[in-house]
Amino acid sequence: MLNDSSIAFLKTLLDTPGPSGFESAPARVWRTEAAKFAVVRSDVIGNSIAEVQGSGGPTILLAGHIDEIGVIVTWIDDNGFAYIEGIGGWDTQVLVGQRIRFMGRDGEVYGVIGKKPIHLMKPDEREKVTKFADMWVDIGALNRAEASERLSVGDCGVLDAKVTDMPNNRIVSRSIDDRIGAFIVLEALRRYAEKPGAARVVAVATCQEEIGFSGGGARVAAQALGPQMAIAVDVTFATDHPGIEKKEVGEHKLGGGPVLSRGSVISPVVFRLLRDTAESLAMPYSLHAAGRATSTDADAIQLARDGVATALVSIPNRYMHSPNEMVSLDDLDRAATLIAEVCRRVDSSTDFTDR
Repeated sequence: MLNDSSIAFLKTLLDTPGPSGFESAPARVWRTEAAKFAVVRSDVIGNSIAEVQGSGGPTILLAGHIDEIGVIVTWIDDNGFAYIEGIGGWDTQVLVGQRIRFMGRDGEVYGVIGKKPIHLMKPDEREKVTKFADMWVDIGALNRAEASERLSVGDCGVLDAKVTDMPNNRIVSRSIDDRIGAFIVLEALRRYAEKPGAARVVAVATCQEEIGFSGGGARVAAQALGPQMAIAVDVTFATDHPGIEKKEVGEHKLGGGPVLSRGSVISPVVFRLLRDTAESLAMPYSLHAAGRATSTDADAIQLARDGVATALVSIPNRYMHSPNEMVSLDDLDRAATLIAEVCRRVDSSTDFTDR
């Protein structure tokens, strides 16, 4: 089970703001923890890297992206109101009326996202989806000059929504996608380090996945490290709440164990390693069919250099890309155990080509 120290680290990691392109603060938290048991470094694009040497086996890359969705200041008007655009994919409806934390030049700046009150809207306006252009952020300033002393165009922000413990060993946070993945790959590396096998295992907290149309930090890491095998860790849609069509996205429950993807970019060899290991551990898991791209770091990693045998392990997540995403700590624990054990089963005789 996750110990108190790991849970405390997880909560600090989740609460530290770090949208895509602005991941430095959570990356420092991750590297500080990783340095307790691994060799740690970072790269110019913003990836954080932790390595545990084995006894001469192949290199395995464990990738979980550390960035979250956020907003960026685009303009400040004469009255001191700030206007914003999204970093990553937002359902803008969830932003209305929220508190926001900007990373200002001299520290955090708090604001409130405003829009025209419903009482003043015409009937047709009430039916329209709120867009970024319909909102502004009030930081309490009297004018542009005062606002500009604290906030600048290009400053990033996140919703002011911190980790909350929930019943049944669940937590809620705004940044579970995919700070959870960065946590799991490091927790798996910690467990591997306690009993290392032959493989050289490198955990990477990758950057820029939420905007990573060209592969983000995962592409850079895979090119630089040259792994023979990789496991990307991300979240996927939990389907155990109202309004979900399981025939479209499968059946994935909070507390039901990690989700193993099959198809498209997924290596059949690494998938079988994960599935067989889970079954040998009597660990619950579910399957996800990915007929095309997975929209995760796995897509970029598997095409690096001359190809990387890549798999995807996901955590069921309710309310994705909202202020209150929810996961089960039991699923995080199982995923870390599974990945560490799979790494121990890989040695120089492992054939990653599906023959």
